[in-house]
Amino acid sequence: MKSIPLILMGVGGVGCHLLQHIVSCRSLHSQQGLCLRVAGVRDSKSLVIAEDLLNKGFDDSFLLELCRIKSAAGLSLSKLGDFGECRVFEHPESQGKILDIASQLGKTTGLVLVDCSASSDTVEVLKQVVDLGCCVVMANKKPLTSSMEDFEKLFTYPRRIRHESTVGAGLPVIASLNRIISSGDPVNGIIGSLSGTLGYVMSEVEDGKPLSQVVKAAKSLGYTEPDPRDDLGGTDVARKALILARLLGHRINMDNIQIESLYPKEMGPDIMTVEYFLGHGLSLLDKDIQERVEKAALNGNVLRYVCVIEDSRCEVGIQELPKNSPLGRLRGSDNVLEIYTRCYSDQPLVIQGAGAGNDTTAAGVLADIVDLQDLFP
Repeated sequence: MKSIPLILMGVGGVGCHLLQHIVSCRSLHSQQGLCLRVAGVRDSKSLVIAEDLLNKGFDDSFLLELCRIKSAAGLSLSKLGDFGECRVFEHPESQGKILDIASQLGKTTGLVLVDCSASSDTVEVLKQVVDLGCCVVMANKKPLTSSMEDFEKLFTYPRRIRHESTVGAGLPVIASLNRIISSGDPVNGIIGSLSGTLGYVMSEVEDGKPLSQVVKAAKSLGYTEPDPRDDLGGTDVARKALILARLLGHRINMDNIQIESLYPKEMGPDIMTVEYFLGHGLSLLDKDIQERVEKAALNGNVLRYVCVIEDSRCEVGIQELPKNSPLGRLRGSDNVLEIYTRCYSDQPLVIQGAGAGNDTTAAGVLADIVDLQDLFP
């Protein structure tokens, strides 16, 4: 039986679903000769480490109780100290402890550090554990969209890095792109709808519904962030575009990407509250979007909010696209990516499916962890 020790950073929706997936897949992984051993879990306040992290890790009942405490009660992991199966370390001591464990296990059994947080502060510990011979799996986009220096440092040992869920949740976007790059087939362009929220919004306004009505419906369905401007501003899509562009070899940063926001600066979070934006500001955007929808329809096209990577150009915003193209046919919250290469010139490689959701994202993270098993003794 091959055993992979791991430490999880971030136990929000994705992190909790990942732990639940690990527990539910025990039988499957056992049949494959594999055991995933959760040695530690860190939230924004503290780190819990298994008493016997070298041999056993946390048992499944402890992991499920941990998920209950985080998702139902919203408590700190430090509360788990009462169960006696773990040691608790508060910040900032927790980062040093992770590095101690990484130093010890990196030379012996190996270790996977899994980043399911939404923090930009994890990049330093990720860079250091890679240097210590450990592996890294990320759902968190921020470490890969910080400085170019950080990005290159993380990829000093590319075989130890997996980050499929940073772009398309569980979709095989990164794996497909890496296969194309490895084959020597030059990528000429990528265009994709990489936000389930904005995919839903643009396909609904195409039917003549006001933008304000569609955004409020998306919020009620749980598609948007608590402040929908976090989606409408395009920053999340830009981060995904930056990751793809850097994989293609473009040495660019976030400020090199042209981002079209669906709301003006004077409606920003620092000027307008969420409540006022939803109640008054949002409806002021209806007319402009409706006019753009009608103009596109006259040309036989539809509007989609997409990222475009072509030559040295990387931009994010609304584009007119043929109604019968893969992106033009997009409905609902799916992600769609079109990849154009020498081999896929007239008909692009199209990847489509659910590109968001805690369950789907966690499944993608778990697949990345399992994919690393050949690097473990």
